[in-house]
Amino acid sequence: MLNNKNMFKLSVVSLALAGLLSACQADKPGLHMPVPQALAVNASHYQDVQLAGTEYQLFTDPTGLKVQQGTTVLSHYSGAFIRLTVQPLSDDSVLLAAIEDNSNSLYIWRFAPAESMPLQLLHQQLISSRVVDDLCFYHSSENQQLSLFLLGGRGGADQLLLQQQQQWLAQPVVIRELNVPYDSTACAVDQTAGALYIAEADRAIWRYQAEPEADEGRSLVQVNKPFGALQGEVKALRVLSDGSVLALEEEPARLLHINSDGQIAQAVKVAVLAEASGLAVSVQNNTATAYISSEDAEAVQQLSLTLPPANERSPKAAITQLQPTLQTEAASQRGDVMDDPAVWHHPTRPELSLLLGTDKRAGLDAYNMQGKRVQQLSVGRLNNVDVRYGLQWQGAPHDIAAASLRDDNSLQLFAIDNSGKLHNAGNVTTSMSEIYGLCMYHSAQNNKHYVFVNDKSGLIEQYRIDTAGTGWQGTLVRSLQVPSQPEGCVADDKRGVLFVGEEDEAIWRFAAEADAATTGEAVIRVDGEQLVDDIEGIALAEHNGSSYLLVSSQGNDSYLVFDATAPYAQRLHFRISTNPQLGIDGASETDGLEVTTRSLGPGFEQGALIVQDGRNRMPEQGQNLKLVPWQHILQQLK
Repeated sequence: MLNNKNMFKLSVVSLALAGLLSACQADKPGLHMPVPQALAVNASHYQDVQLAGTEYQLFTDPTGLKVQQGTTVLSHYSGAFIRLTVQPLSDDSVLLAAIEDNSNSLYIWRFAPAESMPLQLLHQQLISSRVVDDLCFYHSSENQQLSLFLLGGRGGADQLLLQQQQQWLAQPVVIRELNVPYDSTACAVDQTAGALYIAEADRAIWRYQAEPEADEGRSLVQVNKPFGALQGEVKALRVLSDGSVLALEEEPARLLHINSDGQIAQAVKVAVLAEASGLAVSVQNNTATAYISSEDAEAVQQLSLTLPPANERSPKAAITQLQPTLQTEAASQRGDVMDDPAVWHHPTRPELSLLLGTDKRAGLDAYNMQGKRVQQLSVGRLNNVDVRYGLQWQGAPHDIAAASLRDDNSLQLFAIDNSGKLHNAGNVTTSMSEIYGLCMYHSAQNNKHYVFVNDKSGLIEQYRIDTAGTGWQGTLVRSLQVPSQPEGCVADDKRGVLFVGEEDEAIWRFAAEADAATTGEAVIRVDGEQLVDDIEGIALAEHNGSSYLLVSSQGNDSYLVFDATAPYAQRLHFRISTNPQLGIDGASETDGLEVTTRSLGPGFEQGALIVQDGRNRMPEQGQNLKLVPWQHILQQLK
């Protein structure tokens, strides 16, 4: 696999070849070049919208924001507004946003021509986090969120959540802070693909993911000469319906049409403008009409581009969204630190139960039901953890937590007393060379406790935990195998079944008893659409006699619920999204998860789903655990 540096070099080489080819094509004699035409509107930023079959002009000039129909001014709002952008709404109305330049304040309006007050100010907010150089809306059809990016020119951007699941927020909430190039000048979003494009002045155009819980990586779209085709500072970007991009260079004014491969399809000079800064676009059939404006509010230039035939793109289907109602403190270190959660239930008081979480750099953390860290056990690099109940340790009843210790490929054991305090109960040596996932099993047949642990090679070993009343010992009783790297696993104590996730391929079912056959069966396979590798955390839940298997689908930041018995029907596919009321971000890039249907106290009377959040935002900080009430999942089950 290519690393980021080599990918960057490859992108630059490809763009250089594409730039040379594009330049040669643009210089061919006889090639038709569109000619700009002036509109009877002087504006610094201009938008042309169609609502209920009627055309309206929305624009800014030195006096403020204006809305016109033909030559009739319908609405006017005073101010020194810049970077006007619009977002269609579903009810014959549009959302407008602009920055008041003198105060660096965000203004958001709704324009609905059929209403008595067509232009309504919805929100006004001083932006103190950065000086805003551009704005762009993003409507996620998949996650049912409407947000607005505020692009700063000094290496940062904010993503403001405005609406979630058709409900407007009382106040916008910052759900993501992005690190972007220092001289960022323009942004635009591909609403269908969920891609955020950012221009780095005259140097490059980058593509990021627009989803707030998505990976922070970026890819190169275009660069400046001699490696690419950019010549001037890019002041505006717009995405067309086919996914191609229009980029407007400021001086000399030039409009670039960049296809989905980053190549220049067309480059048109706008010589009538000394400088250009504003760009809007409308598309009809295979013709894109660009509206180009300048900060000096000269006449808006209209330019028509013929687009090549393209396949129609459909918005992504909506996915069920559930909100977390509790989160733990963040890990003390940044990066890929936390991995797997487990639950310890207090014997008499559910609200005193504990959440356990592995730290891949240090050990095991314990959190109370307010999310506060109450104990840290610095035993080494732990990967997965699980809990069972009712063993003797040092002459007294204790519960047991077992974890996979990567430092020496052993089983790290912990004894848990009735108060919830964890004690280091020693280690069990394994034969593994790259220890990884782990889960526990309590046999209903012989009342013995077991640990299943796996290796990156696909090896799975089963250890029986024995006690002489003082310490615990582990004995290898059986070995299993899956074809490639596993991690997540869970054992069904009631039915004597073990489920193991082979990360890239499938979920396997084995008999869990120590004397059972060692052959397994792949019962749920990665489909690349809803269950997308890696398969990570796996947990079991019992409700009203039914058993459910919950799975972390890491490749698309989602979760699935299956029947835990044949034919393993899928019951639910969902994501964990932002809870703006509680200021808790969604969960993504999840490794381990756990579920309990026993009470954890107020707010979790029927239990909870606990997931590791690989990208902890609001604010950006170390990883943590998120909790969703089990009742909320039950309400969504088919």
